[in-house]
Amino acid sequence: MGKAVAHRTALLAAGMLLFLVGCVAGRMSAESQKTLMHVFAYTPLEGSTPQDFEDFKLATAAMVGQIPGLQRVWVGKLREPLPVETRIHTYGVAMEFDNEEALGVYATHPAHDAWIDVYNKVRLQGTTTLDILGE
Repeated sequence: MGKAVAHRTALLAAGMLLFLVGCVAGRMSAESQKTLMHVFAYTPLEGSTPQDFEDFKLATAAMVGQIPGLQRVWVGKLREPLPVETRIHTYGVAMEFDNEEALGVYATHPAHDAWIDVYNKVRLQGTTTLDILGE
């Protein structure tokens, strides 16, 4: 019974996250709705310092302009915690890309590699990720 409740809670939380992302996407202009939103939630790493989080925010923002097709980023605390399996994600990132191809460029770009080093200082391994294609 406990696992079923945890599973339903995780599905409900993931649905809420998807709804919130949909609200953001719904406010975009018709042109930008054809973009791709790469959204992920994570659990902060115990022992990370406020400076580690500030460095992460700065490194995330710095990728805009370095990685072709990455338009905007958002970094912050989730409005509601997202329970997933044995952990609770409380922070998240949203990245807006021109299209799927730009997401592929991001994944292999040297700026992304450097960003991963900073990201690993603030999060436990394992995220919940959604890629939303605008229609």
